[in-house]
Amino acid sequence: MPLAESVARRLRSPDYDRWMGNAAATGYCHNPVRLVGSSTTLHERTGEVLADYASSREPDGITFTRCGNRRAIRCASCSHEYKGDTWHMIMAGAAGGMKEVPEAVATHPMVFLTLTAPSFGAVHTTATDRHGGTCEHGMPRGCSCTHAEDDPQRGDAVCADCYDYVGQVVWQYHAPEHWRRFTIRLRRELARALGITQRAASRIVRVQFAKVAEFQRRGVVHFHAIIRLDGVDPVDPFPPAPASVTTAHLIEAIGAAVKKTSVIAAPAPGDDGSRELRWGKQFDARAIVRRDGLDGSLSDRAVAAYIAKYATKATEDLDSASGGRAHIQRVKQTVRHLAKFVDAEGPYAQLHKWDGMLGFRGHFSTKSRRYSVTLGALRGARRAWRLSALLDKVRPTEDVTPDEVLVIGSWSYAGMGWLTDGDKVLATEAANAAREWRNDRARARYQTHERRTS
Repeated sequence: MPLAESVARRLRSPDYDRWMGNAAATGYCHNPVRLVGSSTTLHERTGEVLADYASSREPDGITFTRCGNRRAIRCASCSHEYKGDTWHMIMAGAAGGMKEVPEAVATHPMVFLTLTAPSFGAVHTTATDRHGGTCEHGMPRGCSCTHAEDDPQRGDAVCADCYDYVGQVVWQYHAPEHWRRFTIRLRRELARALGITQRAASRIVRVQFAKVAEFQRRGVVHFHAIIRLDGVDPVDPFPPAPASVTTAHLIEAIGAAVKKTSVIAAPAPGDDGSRELRWGKQFDARAIVRRDGLDGSLSDRAVAAYIAKYATKATEDLDSASGGRAHIQRVKQTVRHLAKFVDAEGPYAQLHKWDGMLGFRGHFSTKSRRYSVTLGALRGARRAWRLSALLDKVRPTEDVTPDEVLVIGSWSYAGMGWLTDGDKVLATEAANAAREWRNDRARARYQTHERRTS
């Protein structure tokens, strides 16, 4: 069916408003999950039916729900929701005063840390590299060009034959373990900076963190993290650190931990021996200050927004920026090539699963257990809010709480995506309009805040 006819048919259908309401309920998801089935909401104590729902009563006999993909390039709507949840999770731990995290956490020693990977060969950058001479393949040993920020060549290897693609994949594959060991070393170095034993330090101070991974232009992850020091209290989940423990101690400990942390990687196929993996020489650790606004300063709000932004990025952003860069494709090919020769029981047995992530097998967003609220708790709160709205609708005069109800459902998977291209166009246009409205509203709120504080 032609696209225009498909759109017109949906617009003329008598149940268009109902269909659009269902699309809005998914946040105008780009690729929603199609379900068929039914659910019944019961009063748990009495067994009384409070509400019932069936997909057969919906347009086309289908219920749509979000795809839940966190990547902006795959679904802008679900990515926006994930980014918002990540912002709340990170912001709660950085500034407090929300999501059951006290405002006092903002006064705890806190640092914004960026960790990078080492060099695997010269790449094209905006900075001019003055290394002289040429390599054995006749290419310059450094980038002597002048590249603009949007130059698609930025991040590509100057000489692909010299570039250590295998080394990059091996480092990437071990990056999650490298971070884990860094956090262990950090606790040791913090005790050393305080001049006490690690056991004594564990009785008075705890290290909390929230971390996200970002792909650099060369296709290597680096980590952005908020690291916070809390005290130790059997009752208070967010106790302040002792006054004798300062941000300076934390920065000193981070610097020592970065330099001392290493991972010995098993030989990759074709390697003669193991590799010692370390962090790159460029790392940044700066104190976070408590300040309102997003004015470019290293405030708790600015850092939270910056970190949340990268929680929805992935390798597709690197690839799509230039229609498929040869350098990124070479990294993926290296992953696939190595995966052909790995031992099924060896340390690289799972490498074949991660060519899309350029060998990186970690979560893009992680946090310590007591940093702040969890993403699961935020999703649970959203479900409870929807259930409360349903109860207010079916029992507006009775005090029935979500804890008193039981939802029993039977659902089957019916496919992915909108049923027609016309439906997809309508949902996409509605999503763009909703996103523009949200951005305008946020901009207006920020401008109002700026006027009040200026």
